[in-house]
Amino acid sequence: MRRVVFSTNLRAFVAILLTAFTLSGCQWETDTRTELERIRDSGVLRIGTLNNQISYYIGPDGPTGLDYDLAQRFADKLGVKLEMQPLFSLSGLFPALKRGDVDLLAAGLTMTPERVREFRAAPAYYYASQILVYKKGQWRPRDLADLAQNKGSLTIVRDSSHEKTLDIVKKDHPTLVWQTIDEIDSEELLRQVAAGVLDYTVADSVDVALSQRIHPDIAVALELTDDEPIGWFMEQSNDDSLYALLIEFFGELKQSGELAKLEEKYFGHVDQFDYVDTRAFLRALETKLPRWEGTFKKYASEFDWRLLAALSYQESHWNPRAVSPTGVRGMMMLTLPTAKSVGVQNRLDPEQSIRGGTDYLRKMVARVPDSIEDHEKVWFALASYNVGFGHMMDARRLTKKQGGNPDAWSDVKQRLPLLRQRKYYRQTRYGYARGDEALLYVENIRRYYQSIIGYEQAHSQPVNSEGIRLVDDWQTITPDELDANANNSVTEAAEQTLDEVLDKTKANKSVSR
Repeated sequence: MRRVVFSTNLRAFVAILLTAFTLSGCQWETDTRTELERIRDSGVLRIGTLNNQISYYIGPDGPTGLDYDLAQRFADKLGVKLEMQPLFSLSGLFPALKRGDVDLLAAGLTMTPERVREFRAAPAYYYASQILVYKKGQWRPRDLADLAQNKGSLTIVRDSSHEKTLDIVKKDHPTLVWQTIDEIDSEELLRQVAAGVLDYTVADSVDVALSQRIHPDIAVALELTDDEPIGWFMEQSNDDSLYALLIEFFGELKQSGELAKLEEKYFGHVDQFDYVDTRAFLRALETKLPRWEGTFKKYASEFDWRLLAALSYQESHWNPRAVSPTGVRGMMMLTLPTAKSVGVQNRLDPEQSIRGGTDYLRKMVARVPDSIEDHEKVWFALASYNVGFGHMMDARRLTKKQGGNPDAWSDVKQRLPLLRQRKYYRQTRYGYARGDEALLYVENIRRYYQSIIGYEQAHSQPVNSEGIRLVDDWQTITPDELDANANNSVTEAAEQTLDEVLDKTKANKSVSR
């Protein structure tokens, strides 16, 4: 009897439920759209990232960074707007992806076995090794056995690929200990090592190379891994629509040479590091540049004033009275014919020199062929500034003859040094040239330029990601949208977390004594 009553009541309940849905006009619906269709219907591609020099940051001309540039191209391919969502810490990225807050992660993430098992990885777009760093002049671990003696504090970012690497190291060196920290990224830990606050950290090789331009006291102790692939990530799914397009996108970028151009743009200047030169540059940046910053800004016009400042440092180390044995002189080290061509009467007058040098660079840029992308034209122009326009064009022709791309700086810069060799300059129109010096000249300016930008970022207040909004297809920070209290609370939380680690480190050291 009970069974019959239960069945009758259940049927009545279902009938009432169906009637209610019918009367309210509600229907059971399932979203059958593919991931690609859903994004296109929404009109927005949401990218989870980190705010740093590699992935995404607000530069002199607006949003920039390797991952930002790639994401903008992918959004264009999809025909949607781009929405960059920078998170404050690495540990927040994958949870955001799992929750569906973002469609993709683009943040210089290493393809660890654990990540690849749990998520879908796009094709690698660059490679980096993991480096143990210390402060120059301090005790340096020579090998993993040295490191396992724990003579100093080792601190890394929580949930990073570096944590997985140390887990592997610990199997052979069980005495090794380290501490993990959240709400702070590798850049901040590198800065703490440079300041002597922390003894060691682990960072990717590219991050180390960029940080050394701002913190030259960072030194390499050990390379913990070989080069590892870096890629974007998305959620695992049976829907291949977005993933297939992502693979196609990176394949096209590699095939066209566009990926190599972007890598050159962001990494091409970090191959060489000169400790003495970098220290001297940073001292000049603090003591000399403030005097001339206003003048660079006054005449910059379409140029970034920081680029002009970098050019001037390469030429004269910001010395308005500089004179070379060859007769060039002043802040921009102009020759007499060049000075006359741009209306400079007194080359030792700093304002005239900066104005004249800028005008001459503008002329060089105007002569660079339009087949070269705008963001690379200035490097060709600077090579012309140093070695002459004809020799720069010779290097382009030689590049084409050898099967390279004459419109890509990454290809042409490899041929500039060949202009010194008889075997090659005999094939050119203008003959012998010190192309290797021109190459060093341009790459030095690029390093100084990035160092100025990095220095400004390191000494500016952190930006609250909640204040970043999409405005007219462009990521913009709007002053009235910045929440100062939230920004301060995040900064304070990060500082408090670091302080806790430091207190624990000091306690451990006192116990060991």
